[in-house]
Amino acid sequence: MAQSEREKMVAGAWYNCVDPELDALRALAAEAVFEHRSLPPADRGDIAPQLRALLGSAGEGARIEAPFHCAYGFNIHLGDGVFLNAGCTILDTAPVRIGEGTMFGPGVQIYCPEHHKDPALRRAGLEIGRPVTIGRNVWIGGSAILLGGVEIGDDAVVGAGSVVTKSVAVGATVVGNPARRIVG
Repeated sequence: MAQSEREKMVAGAWYNCVDPELDALRALAAEAVFEHRSLPPADRGDIAPQLRALLGSAGEGARIEAPFHCAYGFNIHLGDGVFLNAGCTILDTAPVRIGEGTMFGPGVQIYCPEHHKDPALRRAGLEIGRPVTIGRNVWIGGSAILLGGVEIGDDAVVGAGSVVTKSVAVGATVVGNPARRIVG
């Protein structure tokens, strides 16, 4: 039996993102982020109810400031005390795991999808999702971009505006585009 495009996506295989089932899942995520963005802060709480229900998991005290955007939501896993500042975007076509106590500055972006390099296949919607794993007590500075397939070790720091294309070691500080380790 042929796999659905969602099954291919979840399995980490190439899939067609122009698919009715995936469109419907993105529409659910759009409704949840709309509620999160639209509710008064006192009513929204740390994470609006619809968005919290959509997420793969959200630990105690995890907080997402509005506005926020995600592709699907169900691939996002937040540890206890995670803080995502305003304007963050997570294109979660693959699992995104964010460890406890990790904090994001405003405008941080995580891009799991990788579009096909062949122009005809890219136009046809072929892409693959690469997971992102972020350890505990990590600081991701404002407007940093993390590409799919990277792992950020515990206690690491990613400088504001950095573009992370490769994994970051435990306790390391990286800055720049592409992000490089600095000593000191």
